[in-house]
Amino acid sequence: MTVRHVVAWRLAATDEAERAAHANEIVSRLSALVGVVPSILSLTAGAEALYVGTNWDVVLIADFADQEGLEAYQAHPAHKEAGTFIRSVVADRVAVDIHVA
Repeated sequence: MTVRHVVAWRLAATDEAERAAHANEIVSRLSALVGVVPSILSLTAGAEALYVGTNWDVVLIADFADQEGLEAYQAHPAHKEAGTFIRSVVADRVAVDIHVA
C-alpha cells in the first residue's frame, strides 16, 4: 500500500514579502527533489493561495511505495539539504503519513 507523506509549515517571517519569498523557495527546493530522490513516486508542493495569514503557509504531499521509500527520502542528502533551509525559516511544522490505495 502506498504511503502518502503530508507536511505543512507555518513560516516565521512576519513581513508578507519575505514570507512569500521563503514559501516560494521551499516549494522550489522540494519540487527539485523529483528525479533526484529515487523513491519519490509523486510530489506536490505549494504555497497557500487563498487564505494567506489564516491557513498554514506551505504544504508538501509526496507518495512513496512503502515506509522504506519514505525513510530513504528522509535520509537522502538532497532532502536533508532542503530540510536545512526549511528549518531555518519555519515557526511550526505538522505532518501525517497515511496509507492510500
